[in-house]
Amino acid sequence: MQQIKNFINGEFVNAESGKSFDKRSPTDNRVIAQVSEAGRTEVDQAVAAARAAYNGEWGSYSMEKRVELLYAVADEITRRFDDFVAAEMADTGQPKAVMTHAFVPRGAANFKVFADVIKNVPNESFQTTTPDGKGALNYSTRVPKGVVGVISPWNAPFLLMTWKVGPALACGNTVVVKPSEETPMTTALLGEVMNAVGIPKGVFNVVHGFGPDSTGEFLTHHPDVDAITFTGETRTGTAIMKAAAEGMRDVSFELGGKNAGIVFADSNFDEAVEGIYRSSFLNSGQVCLGTERVYVERPIFDKFVAALKSKVEKVKFGRPDDAAANYGPLISHEHQGKVLSYYKKAVEEGATVVIGGGVPDMPADLADGAWVEPTIWTGLAEDATVMKEEVFGPCCHIAPFDDEQEVIRLANDTAYGLSTTVWTTDLTCAHRVASKIEVGITWINSWFLRDLRTAFGGSKQSGIGREGGVHSLEFYTETRNICIKL
Repeated sequence: MQQIKNFINGEFVNAESGKSFDKRSPTDNRVIAQVSEAGRTEVDQAVAAARAAYNGEWGSYSMEKRVELLYAVADEITRRFDDFVAAEMADTGQPKAVMTHAFVPRGAANFKVFADVIKNVPNESFQTTTPDGKGALNYSTRVPKGVVGVISPWNAPFLLMTWKVGPALACGNTVVVKPSEETPMTTALLGEVMNAVGIPKGVFNVVHGFGPDSTGEFLTHHPDVDAITFTGETRTGTAIMKAAAEGMRDVSFELGGKNAGIVFADSNFDEAVEGIYRSSFLNSGQVCLGTERVYVERPIFDKFVAALKSKVEKVKFGRPDDAAANYGPLISHEHQGKVLSYYKKAVEEGATVVIGGGVPDMPADLADGAWVEPTIWTGLAEDATVMKEEVFGPCCHIAPFDDEQEVIRLANDTAYGLSTTVWTTDLTCAHRVASKIEVGITWINSWFLRDLRTAFGGSKQSGIGREGGVHSLEFYTETRNICIKL
């Protein structure tokens, strides 16, 4: 059985306490690894190693040297591509195609993209008048924050972890990463890559464990952590923000969503059905940007519901390495229970179940996995529980709308504000609607189409701050002004 250790100061180490926990396969519930649970001692050691590297060798490197090393990290990930794909499949149970075509390549790309950003970002300067007429020159410089605590989620673990580690290192920071206890494998594997390409010891550290009263709490409360970045649910973000208030430390959060999809009658019907299918059911619905509320213009409502149902009927469950499978399990039995409780609540509150709503019949070797059926509902009131709370599972509710103002009001009637997707061939309408939707990102006739240079983040309870391109630098660096009297 695989043993997954903490990675501290360039070495893989077990916790001094000897504590560990099981990592189970989502597909069949087998124990596939033992993971060392970092305690306060290991968190202290990791933060100390990160601080020493920041003040030492890593801090002395030029931007050009950091860029060179980050390119080497990306190349080494690509060289070990199959290892990362296998680890990610084992952790998440999701189909191989998702890992090979999206999640692992993006993980490697994050290092090169942010290496390029830091190479090309300009600093501002101003010529200032002075009473004596000689003037002054003001110019800005960017400096790293220091030690960054990175807390990454389980739904796209490698992609979302490197989305934070890439810019943090490019800017000259050092990191202590706590991956989700559900998905420790690729983060641990990245430690091997860091050593292989010569990243100095202490620059990248990994501590495994849980949240409250465990590794996550020890890291977020640590006084020598200068900034904290987190992707996950809003309640956890609130707890981390309270911890970060000690010492007035910066935070960057990408949190929950209850995202709306809007389909106008003039849309390309087949493209809209395919787009909503992907946004509702990719990664078994475990995507923060996923669509759980779908609003379809009334003239095509019945046709749309029938077409989306037809696509869901073709879902093929199976192991991630099964080439015929296109649908995986949820991450754990705990999460399965949460999602099924929402399925039950939807019916209790009056939903019509178009398809799904339970646990699929699986062959004996997969029967103990965390499987749930992709589910479509209609008929719920806008104040129903599953219309307000994030399920984070493979489900969506479809409701009709009659006019543009109505659907804008419905889409905005949520505490969240992460993303939306709009389907229409009328680009004037698309621009008009997009300007009024209270979210961080709106896709028009697409979904999950990302240019990594653009701003990404949520509004309202969906997050704080923006990541991507130069926007990431606002969090991972401090801007200093220098004024020279001429």
